Amino acid sequence: MRTDTPWSTLPARDHLLAAAVGAAGAPVLDVVIPVYNEEKDLETCVLRLHDHLARTFPYGFRITVADNASTDRTPQVAARLAGLIPEVRSYRLEEKGRGRALRTAWSHSDSPVLAYMDVDLSTDLNALLPLVAPLISGHSDLAIGSRLARSSRVVRGSKREFISRAYNLILRSSLAAGFSDAQCGFKAIRREVAERLLPMVEDTGWFFDTEMLVLAERAGLRIHEVPVDWVDDPDSTVHIVKTAAEDLKGVWRVGRALATGALPLDRLARPFGDDPRDRAVPGVPRGLARQLVGFCVVGVLSTLVYLALYSLFRLGVGPQSANAAALLVSAVANTAANRRLTFGVRGRGGAVRHQAQGLVVFAIGLALTSGSLAALGTASGSASHGTELAVLIAANLAATVLRFLLFRAWVFPDRRTDHQDARKGAAHEPRNVR
Repeated sequence: MRTDTPWSTLPARDHLLAAAVGAAGAPVLDVVIPVYNEEKDLETCVLRLHDHLARTFPYGFRITVADNASTDRTPQVAARLAGLIPEVRSYRLEEKGRGRALRTAWSHSDSPVLAYMDVDLSTDLNALLPLVAPLISGHSDLAIGSRLARSSRVVRGSKREFISRAYNLILRSSLAAGFSDAQCGFKAIRREVAERLLPMVEDTGWFFDTEMLVLAERAGLRIHEVPVDWVDDPDSTVHIVKTAAEDLKGVWRVGRALATGALPLDRLARPFGDDPRDRAVPGVPRGLARQLVGFCVVGVLSTLVYLALYSLFRLGVGPQSANAAALLVSAVANTAANRRLTFGVRGRGGAVRHQAQGLVVFAIGLALTSGSLAALGTASGSASHGTELAVLIAANLAATVLRFLLFRAWVFPDRRTDHQDARKGAAHEPRNVR
């Protein structure tokens, strides 16, 4: 897998058929089956999957058996199937781990759409085409089967049902996951997305799926969910308690990394340049509408915090001191919130400088609001608390407009536009010819 492709040159999502036809025999879809000691079920699975794809899938396909350190005859069965069926190939890994097997197989694939399913084929294969169709058309970046969708039809024991729902509840509450089923063994991803996303995924076992989906969702990638019909395999060799413990460790690791900004998700935040919110509109600066909405939301919350703090501080000190203290506290929180939510700056880089610049903006706001209070005191002598609040709200509105302009132009400028303009200028600059 190529991981050295410049982040800024990722292609827009396109329908894959035209590109795939021009490729040198590369099938559109590569379905990976990760296996460990599955000598009894592997042949039946591959033959059934191959028959289904040959009858129903309208594009070229491949089936890849990814054996991760099996100790039985699984490697021999996989090799024999690869020799008998042209669309089948096999990989042998000397280390265990479903995530490791998927990473290896997907990394070596030349297909534009990569998928995987469990060897027990618990998921009805009729969901395979709906799973990959949004990736082929360019509508989505990843696709997952969901056993927890309302229209899914699932047959399994109450114990597994409880564990699955409890795990997804943990993901929603701790990692703010929006997808409904992290562990269903039925997923697909576009190859160019996998090339950028998989190097960020650390897990090599069962948590691989969850980590990949959480990072993709946090980066703003589009995840398509397909309701599936699913029948539990009573002979499954998955160790539930051990797997659950490893998953909880993974949740803690990923949650901590997201909280500290240790993951470079900005590399994927705008990966394809096809977000309609980012399209250039004549006379309107790029991203202005989205930034205004974010700034207004943050501003409303900051103003409420500011007014609450002012009222609290006013109980013990004068209006000027209460105003300065309340504005300082709310300004620090406002700068941090706008940095992340409005202007999309992630990670710790430049955080101190941004706060320092934010304090300069705060000083300007303090001058406006303090001047308004001073003018009110001169004009009316002893104004009521309600009048003070009304004057402060008006002064803060003026300060807010100025704060947005300074944030956009000075504190959080869009340096990507400057770099792109510089590259365009360099491209058109005449070269000296000797």
